[in-house]
Amino acid sequence: MTAASEARALFAARFGHEPAGTWSAPGRVNLIGEHTDYNDGFVLPFAIQHRTHVALGPRADAVIRVVSTFDDAAVELDVARLDAVFPAERETVAEWARYPLGVAWALLRATEVDPATVPGIDLAFASDVPVGAGLSSSAAIEGATAIALTETWGLDLDRVALAQVGRTAENEAVGAPTGIMDQMASMLGRRDAAIFLDCRSLDAVTVDLGFDAAGLALVVIDTNVTHAHSTGGYRERRAACERGAAALGVPALRDVSEHDLERLAGLVDDTTFRRVRHVVTEDQRVLDAVRTLREQGPTAIGDLLVASHASMRDDFEISVPELDTAVEAALDAGALGARMTGGGFGGAAIALVTRDHVDAVTDAAHAAFAASGFAAPTVFTVAPSPGAARDA
Repeated sequence: MTAASEARALFAARFGHEPAGTWSAPGRVNLIGEHTDYNDGFVLPFAIQHRTHVALGPRADAVIRVVSTFDDAAVELDVARLDAVFPAERETVAEWARYPLGVAWALLRATEVDPATVPGIDLAFASDVPVGAGLSSSAAIEGATAIALTETWGLDLDRVALAQVGRTAENEAVGAPTGIMDQMASMLGRRDAAIFLDCRSLDAVTVDLGFDAAGLALVVIDTNVTHAHSTGGYRERRAACERGAAALGVPALRDVSEHDLERLAGLVDDTTFRRVRHVVTEDQRVLDAVRTLREQGPTAIGDLLVASHASMRDDFEISVPELDTAVEAALDAGALGARMTGGGFGGAAIALVTRDHVDAVTDAAHAAFAASGFAAPTVFTVAPSPGAARDA
C-alpha cells in the first residue's frame, strides 16, 4: 500500500467517511550548503520523490483533529485554542502533532484570519519519507498541511509564504531552531532541478541538475542513527555562529568573507572560530557548485561535496563515525563525490555516482558498516522531484 492510499484508508477508518481530498509534499536532500540557512547564507537543496500525504475532510464544529500512521493516538484542539497553546503550551501537545497543528496556528497568524471564521478539519497523515535520516520529514508534513489548509480555508498565500509558515511552525510550535531551506525545497521542487536559495532575501532560482542526461544517480546512505534538531548540539552550533557574527559586528555570517577569518581568529575561541569557518567556506562552496553546474555540468561537483563533508566533520563537528564510514566507502567504490546531508549528529550521507556504480556503492556501504560493527545502513536512490501539490 502506498503512503497516499494509507492516508486515505486511515482517514476512512478513523473518521468513518471518505476524505474531501488528498495533498502531499516531499522531503528533500540538500546537495550542498549545510548550516548556512539560518546564517542568511546560500543552499542548494532539491525535493525528492518520498512524500508525506494528508487526507482531509471538513468538520461541522471548530475542532482540528489529526491522526497518523506513526502514532495511534488522535490529537485534537479547538481552532480558537491554537493561539493559546502555541508557543506557550506546546509541550502539552504530542511532538508529532505540533507540526500540523503548529502549521494551522502559523497560517492563521500569518493571514490574520479570525479563527472563528474557519471550519474545523480532520487530517490523516501517512509518509514514506524516512524519519531521522536528514531528509526533512518535518518539512514534508508541514508542506502537506500548509497547502491542504490553505486551499480548504481559502487563504491567499503563495508558496514562499507557505514555506515561511512552515518555518514558523517548526521554530515556535515545535521548538526546533531551524532555517527555511527545507520548507522552500518542499514547496518549490521541480523535476531534475535544485533550488538555489538565498536565505536572506528568499530569492529562489531553479538550477538544472542534469543528472538524467549525464547518467548520474544520487545514492542516500541512511545510517539509521537518529537525530533531533531540537536537541543541544544544533542549538550550540547556532549560538556559536551568532557569537562569531557579533564579534565581527555583522548581522549574520552571510556578511563574512574568507578574508575576514584571519581577523576573527583573534576575537573568539578556537571552537567558535571553526564553527564560523565552516559556514563561511560552505557558503562559497554553494556558489561554486551553482557556477560549476552551469558551466561544466554535474560530473564536476564531486570535489566540492567532499570538501563540504570534511568541513562538517572537522570544523562544525556534526558528523558521526557512521556518516564518515558511509562517505569513505562511497568514495572508495567510485562515487564522484559524497558528503553527509542534513543537520548532522546522525542521519544520512549522499553519494553522487554514475548509474552503473549504484550497486557497487551500495555493497561497499553495507560491507564497511559490517566491518566497523555498525548496524546495517538503508541505501536507496533519490531523484529531484516536484514540490507540494494537491493529488486528488
